[in-house]
Amino acid sequence: MKRRLAYSALITALGVNLFFGAQVYLRSEEASARNDVYANLRLFALVLERVWQDYVDGDKLTYQDLIHGALHGMLNTLDPHSEFLEPRKYEDLKSDTEGKFGGIGIQVGLRGGALTVIAPIEDSPAFQAGILSGDRIIKIEGKTTEKMSLTDAVDVLRGEPGTQVTITILRPSSGETRDHTLTRGDIKVDTVRDIDGRREFPLGPDGIGYIRINQFGGQTRSELDAALARLEAAAMKALILDLRDNPGGLLDQAAAVCGRFVAPGTIVVTTEGRDPREKREFRVSRNGKHLDLPMVVLVNGGSASASEIVAGCLQDLKRAVIVGQTTFGKGSVQSIIPLQDGAALRLTTAKYYTPSHKVIHEHGITPDIVIEISPEEAGLLALRRVPGAVETLEEGQRKQFEDLRDIQLERARDLLRGIVLFTGRPDHEPGATEPVPAG
Repeated sequence: MKRRLAYSALITALGVNLFFGAQVYLRSEEASARNDVYANLRLFALVLERVWQDYVDGDKLTYQDLIHGALHGMLNTLDPHSEFLEPRKYEDLKSDTEGKFGGIGIQVGLRGGALTVIAPIEDSPAFQAGILSGDRIIKIEGKTTEKMSLTDAVDVLRGEPGTQVTITILRPSSGETRDHTLTRGDIKVDTVRDIDGRREFPLGPDGIGYIRINQFGGQTRSELDAALARLEAAAMKALILDLRDNPGGLLDQAAAVCGRFVAPGTIVVTTEGRDPREKREFRVSRNGKHLDLPMVVLVNGGSASASEIVAGCLQDLKRAVIVGQTTFGKGSVQSIIPLQDGAALRLTTAKYYTPSHKVIHEHGITPDIVIEISPEEAGLLALRRVPGAVETLEEGQRKQFEDLRDIQLERARDLLRGIVLFTGRPDHEPGATEPVPAG
């Protein structure tokens, strides 16, 4: 009896072992099949040829059309920022970095699957129409954007100056839906401006300067240097750097901005990806003239990418107090890989990390001092900064603008007044490099 029980237990154990072993083997074979490049290429070639031969309108297609469509689909399944760039779109991308293109003047991204305005570009058609950061574009030319890729949306929104495009905006804060018919224009951005939206840079009360960076373009470094020189000549004691609604731009320009306020050799940001070559450190390469200048950096939900790099760097190094609202959280690196026939691949290859190794992507930068304002207030404040905008309004609307307070800017000024007062005391050693308190 005992021997039969022992045999039964042994057979059961062998059966269980065989069962699980078979499952592991099958999963291994399945995984191997999924990663067999040649088998999957055969499948792709089979589908390509069947479409070419049997699709009802196949006579209107070329193999290039089908391959480009497949590349678009493949890249669009990865993340909102990776894309296959056909030659014309690649040229558009290069125009962006030069700071000039034809369109309505908005930076867009996908948030929760919805096409969302990151920030309108100041003085652009979209900005003048009152479109705000956080607005959702639910239709373009009457077509839903629900399944539209970011690439396709940008392609439709852009066009020759003077042409029109109609977009339908949903404002989440109010639930209001509105159509806007906008005339495309030449979108050229002066990236650095003063508090009045000009390039005069007057010194504010108590020796506090103000500089606004709208985005990080090819000329941001030189424009910032010119602004700092004018404020420094007026005996600036402290600085407010406004990055609200700044959608980002060029990484090297963001590093250069940090380089004006931190010591040479300081790490600004690091990148890390699957390829070991993507693990890189970006450091300050030149000496800044304003290492001791008390600073506040203003940010909000429209501050993204390169502006988050600047805010994260200065926050980590306790070089500035960050005031405002949590930033957008776009902290990934897109590498541009040129292909044949003028096309290119824009591929997410790494993520950004602040000097203390905080990840930016999908988290954003949390301010040291959080001050919430509504999207409507933010939009009105941004419009007030456009030269001549208030004067064009009716009297009732103008009164609304005049009574509106920028509480984030007010808090920044109050904070810097206190720091300037403290550092001006007789017992404070001139030229000391005390860090600005981080909140």
